[in-house]
Amino acid sequence: MIPFIQLPKGFHATGVNSGVRRYRPDLGIIKSDVPCVAAGTFTKNTFKAASVLYNMSLLPSQSIRALVVNSGHANAATGEQGLKDNLEFAAQTAETLGVKSEEVLVASTGVVGERLPLQKLVPALPQAVRAFSDTINNFALAIMTTDLVPKFGSETFEIGGKTVTVAACGKGSGMIHPNMATMLGFVVSDAIVSQEVLHKLLREVSDETFNMISVDGETSTNDMVLALSNGQSGVNVNTGDAFVLFKQAVTKICRQLAISIARDGEGASKLITVVVEGSKDLQLAREAARLITTSPLIKSAVHGEDPNWGRILVRLGQAGVPTEWFDNIEIRLQDITVFKDGSPKAFDRPAARQALQSDHVTIRCLLGDGPHSATAWGCDLTKRYVEINTEYS
Repeated sequence: MIPFIQLPKGFHATGVNSGVRRYRPDLGIIKSDVPCVAAGTFTKNTFKAASVLYNMSLLPSQSIRALVVNSGHANAATGEQGLKDNLEFAAQTAETLGVKSEEVLVASTGVVGERLPLQKLVPALPQAVRAFSDTINNFALAIMTTDLVPKFGSETFEIGGKTVTVAACGKGSGMIHPNMATMLGFVVSDAIVSQEVLHKLLREVSDETFNMISVDGETSTNDMVLALSNGQSGVNVNTGDAFVLFKQAVTKICRQLAISIARDGEGASKLITVVVEGSKDLQLAREAARLITTSPLIKSAVHGEDPNWGRILVRLGQAGVPTEWFDNIEIRLQDITVFKDGSPKAFDRPAARQALQSDHVTIRCLLGDGPHSATAWGCDLTKRYVEINTEYS
């Protein structure tokens, strides 16, 4: 039984079928009763989708009222007409909601090169408005493409007897290798927060969570994470303990979403967690962890339950781990030490194979006694991934 996730105060969400998809919802809207402070992080792919370019022109902002999302058509690489379609989608959504066009953000996901099907989406907007509720579930369904499960959650905390709620949802299963934020992610809260604080917090949290997942090494044209906060809790989280609690809540829920996206990778049968510890350089630790999750050889070995640790060591070298650190490196597969002190360690190979049968495989790399660590998440590479991506369009 999937639980219903309540939205923060003053937020409403909806997800309906416009006819783009055969059965499930494909048009989603989140709106706030009052203007929101909003921030975003966006793909570094140089060929950005129309929705990304549009949102980048608006954010950060103190006056966002809603966001609208369609699934099935990416509206990327669709030329000048794609830009016009995006503006029309925002304008029609705004008119239906009774707000200004510049108060509506847009996100699209689906096949690159396909324009927005406005002839289906626009007539469905009134239906979507009639279906607004105080839960995020139907919206989460509407933004899915090849995802097998919806991805959402919420966190709450109290300050001075008042409750702050943070809710979030995301989508992603294939073409996942975020280089800014992630596929599509949406975070909403009822905290009072400045656009400067929200913008900085979103970037930091994304670097620690969404930017540390990979399914296939592909950075999409449409990736974005948007954060909206409407202040309806009456709790100011810009400083002090309130800020700490707010950041903890946002980080926790974004980490949960990131892991669920990696676990739901196209065709995946195993979640891979890579922990790199003891680094003297944080960025090096993150790069090493990400490179391990993206290696087709390592992903294949995990799928085949093969304890081939040499492929992991190769990736550490590819990441630029200094030669002088070599003798301090330790590699563990499911807590089984397979390499240490510059040389292979004898281990029970059948026991290691059995440990790798788990649907969650942990690879731990200790680089020395440095203060920095990083965790990345990925998945195994299966025949099903190839099948899905030969049939996608």
